[in-house]
Amino acid sequence: MASQAPGRVVAYIDGFNLYYGLRSKGWRRYLWLDLNQLIASLLRPYQELSGVKYCTARISAPPASVQRQTTYIEALAATGVRIIEGKFQPRDGRCLRCGHTWAIFEEKQTDVNLAIEMMRDAHLDLFDTAMLVSGDSDLAPAVAAVQQLYQAKAVVVASPPGRRSDVLNSVASAAFSIGRAKIANAQFAQVVMSTTGHQLRRPLKWT
Repeated sequence: MASQAPGRVVAYIDGFNLYYGLRSKGWRRYLWLDLNQLIASLLRPYQELSGVKYCTARISAPPASVQRQTTYIEALAATGVRIIEGKFQPRDGRCLRCGHTWAIFEEKQTDVNLAIEMMRDAHLDLFDTAMLVSGDSDLAPAVAAVQQLYQAKAVVVASPPGRRSDVLNSVASAAFSIGRAKIANAQFAQVVMSTTGHQLRRPLKWT
């Protein structure tokens, strides 16, 4: 299928990979991140941003963290970012010494959802370049498959801070790490208006 606009870019954001990358660098103050602005700052002059898709899963505790995540997801949605949600799945944790067990919740489906969206959009000819913001090596097969099946298309990996994967980068058309200045300069305003007209304020813990 022939592309109509050679510069079309769709960005696919691995939400937890980006979040924990920022946390690992001690950059909590940059978590109020405007993804449209960030991705736009990474494009080449001939490219145009066609969409941003944010893949994540809703946490269930503690309440303060739940509220921060909800506020951020609503802010992203208010700026046109498409939210694609996976889920947390419980499994048993076990103490090897005493045998005590407890529930551990693991995030599931984010990488699968991201891979499906990227493959689907390639099939529908919605981009010329996919920009993948992740350092998760589990996504390498999907990146390789898109480029093998749709050879006119490129997949560029933009590694979050502290989340570079040589395996993932090796199968991409190109790869680079997102620098601190780009992230610092792509912050939402203190208040974002939601899609329902109420104010979404930057969480105090992120200031």
